[in-house]
Amino acid sequence: MRATVREEVVAVALRLFSAQGFDRTTVDQIAAEAGLSRASLFRYFGTKEDMVLVGLEDSGRHIAEALAARPDEERPWVALRRAFDALLRQNEEAPEQTLSYVRMLQQTPSLRARHHEKQLQWQELLVPEVARRLATSPDLPEDPRPSALVAAAIACLEVATTGWVACDGAVPIDVLLDRAMDALTE
Repeated sequence: MRATVREEVVAVALRLFSAQGFDRTTVDQIAAEAGLSRASLFRYFGTKEDMVLVGLEDSGRHIAEALAARPDEERPWVALRRAFDALLRQNEEAPEQTLSYVRMLQQTPSLRARHHEKQLQWQELLVPEVARRLATSPDLPEDPRPSALVAAAIACLEVATTGWVACDGAVPIDVLLDRAMDALTE
């Protein structure tokens, strides 16, 4: 039941954000449209930003699972790139909706900041697997390679996403991500 209510609130919030803009949409409007009181709404979500970014935690887990499923002999950089396919496949289902969503993330400072926080959590999920592939420990400060590879890969994803929005999806995001990640191996 709780998951269903959360999904309904997210759907209402995203529809209102798309129609009115994030900053012009109030929590009270979202609560009213979802048939909840303001207090009830905050039992499901800590902030208005959380209504938008709720899926990013799941995305991080999906990427981590995809990375762990990659062949052990695959180089960490290639495995990271292929693991991002899990995220890109999710976005293929509704590209126009995804473009609108990402544009809102990029244009709203509070969402951009929270998005960055979520991506830092992705790093925590991905670094142990990259460390395993490098036969090192993720807790060794003298070996920054796992953290550096993951941070660079996520930065490439962010740059590719920005480019994808800038060209209104004319160039597929996977092509832009390949270009960004390939640039670091040249």
